[in-house]
Amino acid sequence: MTRKRFILLAAAVLLSLFVWFLISPPRFWLNITKSVEPTAATGALLVEKYQCRDCHRIAGRGALKAPNLDGITLRSDDPLHVTLRLWLRDPRAIKGDTAMPNFHLSDSEIEAILLYLIATDQSR
Repeated sequence: MTRKRFILLAAAVLLSLFVWFLISPPRFWLNITKSVEPTAATGALLVEKYQCRDCHRIAGRGALKAPNLDGITLRSDDPLHVTLRLWLRDPRAIKGDTAMPNFHLSDSEIEAILLYLIATDQSR
């Protein structure tokens, strides 16, 4: 293999990896690049950052284009909120035709959002 072909092949592989990381970043990469302090306060900021209230009602505020999330952590018989965690991780893996986009949340972002939902539900 000539040097020129090797360089072109290496560039194509690197470009492919770059595009893959942009379109569907692997979980380890999300956890490195989007790590946050998993607190309810951080969760509140993330709900605003990802504009969750544009579609969902949370803590009495927001739209009702998508499910009302008021009391969501109290309605579940899943004390560890596994289903909510999986949903936030990849909504289309749970329901293929969902309108909810995949925000490619890190594990700590998911934990923070859940802590915020739990806190708002417990304060009602």
